[in-house]
Amino acid sequence: MAFARRQAEAGARQEVRRLAALAGVAVLDTPPEPHFDALVIQAASRFATPFAAISLVDAERQWFKAAVGLPAGEISTRDHALCNRAIRQAEVLVVPDATADPRFADSPLVTGAPHIRFYAGAPLTLPEGERLGTLCVIDTVPRADFGAAERSALRALAQEATTALLARRAA
Repeated sequence: MAFARRQAEAGARQEVRRLAALAGVAVLDTPPEPHFDALVIQAASRFATPFAAISLVDAERQWFKAAVGLPAGEISTRDHALCNRAIRQAEVLVVPDATADPRFADSPLVTGAPHIRFYAGAPLTLPEGERLGTLCVIDTVPRADFGAAERSALRALAQEATTALLARRAA
């Protein structure tokens, strides 16, 4: 019990640091910016997906700084966001078929619009380790062909988005 409590407390402290770092880049609820828009256009084109986004996860919601094929701004509650799961790990999260994945099969984003089947999200990780969101690509059909080269390319785009977020923090 004590171990589980310490783990929960450490997780809560980490989340407080992550939310403070997100606030520090002062990007939530800001208008579109050409550099972020260009990154999601490049991602959708590179991976031939109908949807791509720079998604930021705050305490209650997922918010898109930039998106292709999806409305900019808030898209879902945090509980339903696949990106919420992606920020919990350091590596790219790839979901070949969301309808077959028990973590996501019941999500309203899978069962309803935008009918997510394939998802790949690379975390936007600050140098201090906080993961603010993702650069993600999404398709309405399952995909089993997202290998090491694709993961590396998605990580590189996410790093470019992270660099742009860090520039906001410095400004």
